[in-house]
Amino acid sequence: MLRIQVPGLECFSVAFMQDGKSIISGWSDGKIRAFLPQSGKLLYVINDAHNHGCTSVTATTDGERIISGGAEGEIRIWRISKQTQVMEASMKEHRSRVWSIQISKDNSQAVSASSDGSCIIWDLKTRTRLLCLFESTAFKQAILNTEEYQILTAGSDRKITYWEKFDGQIIRSIEGSDRELNTLDITHEGKHFISGGQDGRLKIWNYDEGICYFEGEGHSGSINKVKISPDQRKIITVGSEGAIFFWDMPESIVKDKVQPELPTLTKEPQKEEKSVKGSVKSSVKGSVKPTIKK
Repeated sequence: MLRIQVPGLECFSVAFMQDGKSIISGWSDGKIRAFLPQSGKLLYVINDAHNHGCTSVTATTDGERIISGGAEGEIRIWRISKQTQVMEASMKEHRSRVWSIQISKDNSQAVSASSDGSCIIWDLKTRTRLLCLFESTAFKQAILNTEEYQILTAGSDRKITYWEKFDGQIIRSIEGSDRELNTLDITHEGKHFISGGQDGRLKIWNYDEGICYFEGEGHSGSINKVKISPDQRKIITVGSEGAIFFWDMPESIVKDKVQPELPTLTKEPQKEEKSVKGSVKSSVKGSVKPTIKK
């Protein structure tokens, strides 16, 4: 549909603004660039956003602010308007590259993951650190669960760790892979989450049980990013070999909705499907195979 290029530079991070009217991106030259999604025209540039590259960028739900992270470890808050882009705060707590930033639904807090072995929960109103999580790993991603009372992390230690957001205690740690993990995403219902890493395998986990029920193989390189589509029916993965895969979400997960507060008469649930096929928009084919670990 559209190709946006900036010659000689590497794009480290990309995201849509909540209103869908612009694409924001962080680049190796330390600038934040915003483009129009229909034409690809450059909307604005934030110069010198980060000294050694802007490695992570995201936006608040109201579209008024951008939160960015840099290779040097700084977290910066930018106020965005039609005419100006002004830095409101710069918070230096991390000592190394910031890999991911996620903002809470009410825009009051954010959680950042860094390769220095720390994840930090920030108060975006006071621009201060609320809590810091430490582990002997290079964190690649930290995400809030659906109710936002727990944090999931993944990194170089190959583990997926559940953290209590209130006091930063580890609740559970599970072996996610035999190689480094790069990315996580969670369903809207919060009952399942997805992981990907250097082994090139897509894995779908039950959140409460901590058990992997489905695995997908297809990438010839590592999985750098995974996202679930808004309708929860597709999974999109991006590999280091340059491939973008579109996977079908297993029907048993699509139909797994939160139970209503009042009991209702429903039909007996269908048995879990034994296999789910993945589809890829290219000459490359992917497949998803269910696996149950005892």
